[in-house]
Amino acid sequence: MKKKDLNKRFYDFAYKFLINNTQEGINEKIVKSYLTVPEPEDNCKTISEVFYRMLVSAQNRQMLVNVIGGSIGGVKNLRKVLSNFDVHFVQKKYSNNSIKLLNDIEENLCLEGKIRKTEKSIWPQYCKTIISIANFLSQFSNYEDFLNWINAFYNDKKSMAALPLIISEEIFGFKFALACDFLKELGLTNYGKPDVHVKEILFAYNFISAKASDYSVLKTMIEISKDANVSCYVFDKVLWLIGSGRFYNHQNFGKNGRIGKMKSDFIKLARDFINNNS
Repeated sequence: MKKKDLNKRFYDFAYKFLINNTQEGINEKIVKSYLTVPEPEDNCKTISEVFYRMLVSAQNRQMLVNVIGGSIGGVKNLRKVLSNFDVHFVQKKYSNNSIKLLNDIEENLCLEGKIRKTEKSIWPQYCKTIISIANFLSQFSNYEDFLNWINAFYNDKKSMAALPLIISEEIFGFKFALACDFLKELGLTNYGKPDVHVKEILFAYNFISAKASDYSVLKTMIEISKDANVSCYVFDKVLWLIGSGRFYNHQNFGKNGRIGKMKSDFIKLARDFINNNS
């Protein structure tokens, strides 16, 4: 079977599985509501707004959402310390002094709970990321300059996957998957996030190797979604819903929207899918 046809069949197979294996009440209309490509927010027209969005993406891993945003009432409240997310203010005031930044956050935002301040603890690491993002964004004169740089990669199929790689190398603690998360939420929906759910599923179905880099996983995601005639954002979301079982906009289902992971059941079907489509 041609690779293009296989890619299309896999997406259709995953989509039908998702529809058929959610609990009663979660119909196709509800599932499709999660696959609607979001429009970028109208107010994302300044470097300050890009700064804020990067800070949100930077906490979107493991325990960081609860430890960072959860302890200050949301990342948006950092504006009180970061002068409304002014990259030049942060760069000048803190000049790579993450300890000073953490002390100011602790003093002005009344962090909940005990804050660990060892070098590899979450808050000290996040403060380094804040300063690193400010340093990175300070090289752009304005939002249009930043967008032109982004689009130079995004509009070139051969270099598209390189953009999150560059961002992850430039910014401390901003890993490849987080860079992808930031870009797709910015409205660049031909990016997806190669998280653990996506990688485990693609490996089970022989689309990637066990040691595939996030860079190569993203290229695979882009290829499959293109052949399936959907955005990478939509393809990503289908696999993510299967892997996480989180219907976050419908708190009445399961436990506050968590209906349970379907990933293991979907992976059990991999061998039959491979045999039937070889």
